[in-house]
Order: sequence, then structure tokens, then C-alpha cells
Amino acid sequence: MRKNACEVPQQCLTPPESVTIIATLCAVEAKEKRLARQVVGLQATIVLIVAGIVYSLNGAAENAVAVLSGGLVSALNGALLAWRMSRAALHHAHEACHSGGAHRQLRLMYFYAAERFLVVVALLCLCMAALKLSPLAVLGGFVMGQAVLLAARLFLIRLNKF
Repeated sequence: MRKNACEVPQQCLTPPESVTIIATLCAVEAKEKRLARQVVGLQATIVLIVAGIVYSLNGAAENAVAVLSGGLVSALNGALLAWRMSRAALHHAHEACHSGGAHRQLRLMYFYAAERFLVVVALLCLCMAALKLSPLAVLGGFVMGQAVLLAARLFLIRLNKF
């Protein structure tokens, strides 16, 4: 018999970390990670192509660098999103067993969103203020990168279904 109430194991509906996870869940997680890597790769590729097009149309390297910078900030945002999603998935089963696990997950989700927002704002300000790149071109590259992030995810999900 145990003397201390703190030694009583907590019961939860999710399996502990030492238990083998169902193969289907592992396959879904691996597929999601692969999809996130594909989206970020496609995003970076499209940004490079558009920056090349801007350079060939204008002949000015400043605008091409500004578009490239804004697009790469967007690609970094997508990479940060993918990284945080994979980290959250790793710790989800363990934290669900603890009291307040859902509240902790919600707090982390808000923290990750605020983190991504602040990183994007800081990098865009760095591009525009410190590097003195064209604000319109930087924001245009960022918006284009975000549009690619959304469109690539939808496109790749439909492509992987068939």
C-alpha cells in the first residue's frame, strides 16, 4: 500500500508514452509532416521564381531582393508553423494525462500564434527599416508567399487523395 497520495498514478484515456501508438495515427502524423515540408518547399520555390520574374521585368535587383525577402519571411512563417505543429503533436498524449492538459494546449496554441506574429512583424520591419527595401515589394512578396502557403496546402491535400 502506498503511503503518499502523490504516488498514485493518474488515470487518463490516452495511452502513456511507453505504449505503442496505433499505426494509423503514426501514418497520419508522418503524412502531415511530409505535407508541411512539401508546402514550405513549394512556397520557397515559387518565391524564387517570382523574384526571378520581377528581376527580369524590372532589371532592378532591389525590387527582386525585396520580393525575395518578403517571400522568405512568409516561408519562414510556414516553417515555424510546421515545426510547432510537430512539437505539439509529440507532447499531446503526455500532456493530456495531466490535469489542465487541454488548457495548457490552448495556452500553447495562443503562444505559438503570437510567436509567429511577432517573428513576422520583426522580420518585415527589419527588411523595410534596417535593409531599406521597398515596402510595397516586401509586402507584395510576403502576401504572395502567404497565398502560396494556402493554395499549396489545398492543392497538395487534393493531390495526395488521388
